[in-house]
Parts: sequence; structure tokens; C-alpha cells
Amino acid sequence: MMNVLNKNLDLLGAVTAVLFFVSAILVFSFRLAGKPQVGFWIGIFELCLAAPLIYLLAKAPALHRSTIYYIQICCMLLWLIVELLLDYLLKFDFRQVRWMVVSYVVLFFAGSGGLLGIATQAGRGWSIASIALFLIMAVLTFVQRAVTGM
Repeated sequence: MMNVLNKNLDLLGAVTAVLFFVSAILVFSFRLAGKPQVGFWIGIFELCLAAPLIYLLAKAPALHRSTIYYIQICCMLLWLIVELLLDYLLKFDFRQVRWMVVSYVVLFFAGSGGLLGIATQAGRGWSIASIALFLIMAVLTFVQRAVTGM
């Protein structure tokens, strides 16, 4: 019974990671295409990914997950909270303040890198897919920033 639960939670983590990477790729692509408003709505979907991450965090003790598992999920949840506060609730234009952008990007990559670790729990296929999407997302992150300044 525990093994089935473990596999299901590993799959949930992998699917959540892949959905995040795909949504981030779409956000950056729409910004590059001059349609940041579409990216804004995709970002709302990204914020909803907090729900499965919170669920994974709640189930982690029963599955005796390692400390790094908690750190990986918490980094992404922290980034999602920062994103919610800065872009959606406060609508604060922080992207013109270098130290804030650097902090934001570091947290973004800590969280998304943590999702790579979460996805690896589901096996090699999910690892490869997640790594490929992560790399595409990473390139688009910096290209989009250089082109749009966002």
C-alpha cells in the first residue's frame, strides 16, 4: 500500500514539475512575442501549482522523505509566494531594481532546480523530460530578459 502511495506521489511531483517548466516556457515565449498579458494568465496557472506542492509537503513525513526533498519544495513554494505578492497582489515593478531581480532570479532557479529533484523521484524518463524542459526554460529566461527587460 505504501509503495503505491509513494509511486503516485512521485508521479504527482513529476507532473507538477513538467507543468511548471512548460508554463514558464510559455510565459517567456509570450513575453518575447510581445504578449505579456497572456503570460500573466499563464502565471496564474503557475500559482495554482502550489496546491500539489503543499500536498506533497504534507505527505512527505509519512514517506520518510529526506531533508533535501523538503528544501526543494519549500524553495518553489517561497518563489510562488514572492511571485504572488510582487506581480499579482502588490503589482510592484521590481524588475528595474538590480538587487531585487538578482534575488528573484536566484529564488526562481532554486525553486525550479528543486523541481528537478522532485521529478527525479518518478524515474529516469521523468528526469530526462524535466531536465530538457528546465534547460529550454533557463535559456528562454535570459533571452527574454535581454530582449524585453522583464
